Amino acid sequence: MSEIEINPSQPHGKGRHRAHPRTRVALYSHDTIGIGHLRRNLLIAQTLITAGQVDSVLLIAGVREASAFCFPYGVDCLTLPALSKTIDGNYVPRSLGITLRELVCLRRDTIDAALRGYFPTVLIVDKVPRGAQRELESALLHLRRMGTKCVLGMRDVLDNPAAVCRQWLEEENDAAIEEFYDAVWIYSDPKVFDPVQHYGFSPAVVAKVRYTGYFDQRRRLDFTSEAYDNHLAELLLLPGKLVLCMVGGGQDGETLARAFANAQLPRGMNAVLVTGPFMPSAVYHQLCQQTAADPRRHVVRFLAEPTALIARADRVIAMGGYNTINEVLSFRKHALIVPRTVPRGEQSIRAKRLAELGLIDVIQQTKISPTAISSWLERDLGTLPGAIEEIDFDGLSRLPKLIADLPLVRQRTPRRTRQIEEVSNVPS
Repeated sequence: MSEIEINPSQPHGKGRHRAHPRTRVALYSHDTIGIGHLRRNLLIAQTLITAGQVDSVLLIAGVREASAFCFPYGVDCLTLPALSKTIDGNYVPRSLGITLRELVCLRRDTIDAALRGYFPTVLIVDKVPRGAQRELESALLHLRRMGTKCVLGMRDVLDNPAAVCRQWLEEENDAAIEEFYDAVWIYSDPKVFDPVQHYGFSPAVVAKVRYTGYFDQRRRLDFTSEAYDNHLAELLLLPGKLVLCMVGGGQDGETLARAFANAQLPRGMNAVLVTGPFMPSAVYHQLCQQTAADPRRHVVRFLAEPTALIARADRVIAMGGYNTINEVLSFRKHALIVPRTVPRGEQSIRAKRLAELGLIDVIQQTKISPTAISSWLERDLGTLPGAIEEIDFDGLSRLPKLIADLPLVRQRTPRRTRQIEEVSNVPS
């Protein structure tokens, strides 16, 4: 087997690398709202690579913001032309002036070509069994014939049970899992919320389910570069406590962002607002102008990894996405969560359950105001209850074994891959 020389000066390079690694993993995320799916898949990729069991990981992502992230050696990313989801849940092209059908065909053909050329040992698909608008179907069929093992990865809550049952029936998701997937990994602890109990999966799907536990987001600190840490230093925070406000991708975060910017801060407290990359530019610039004269208030457009800020914060105000909740709980932060209610009820369900456990405070979007935020900031919140210690956060540490437990047997090497190998061995 030939070997490829790697330039020692290449960032994260580690000398010689085998041309045909033992285990190749591909991770797909459709990324139509925010960047949460991409961030989750990147954390999985970082974990698998550093565990030393997987030699190569290809991320397939649906947002161009993927270029802002730091990829360790062995991980790279293919960025698809972007889809976006409207407030009523419909897909539309985010930027290209083409029809939805044309965009889906473009994405499908790009995915097909990438996976045929890369030929992963394992494909991990985030949340959508057939891909957005069924764009994965042809690739899944091909990879299944070639012996690739396919895993569906799911967060704790998808939506309210009636909506999930209706959608899964319409999209024939149970049938897709039965036909194409070897396992379903649920990135959560069923003690908090049990999708199997609430969503009526078929017996064949239930038999493939494995709960990983939630992901301990403190691991992100092991993977962030100095550039991320420098963002915190560049804010030039004054001495005192810090409250951090995050509004997800920002496309529907204007109400929370404005309420936070107008709230009264307790004496000596710093405030940082991260608007997200999809916050309308006009709103972002208004927020910057409004807070420019106050040295204790800061507005940041986008941070690929806000982990250092979360670790530094004393309190967090945020929407209720899966990654954000994981970060709040992992770092044991007092949090006021303002869950999104459309196009899905996912965040409200998650927030309600964690509030019942006493782990977060919750306020509905219709009740958010500068006064409500000011009141919460003034409250003495005490210490977090012991219930947080009972939640399983060992999901990342289990991933390598879950990969190893898959029967990684390939049926045959496709003709195109053999031709590439032959070309790579021709003397120069």
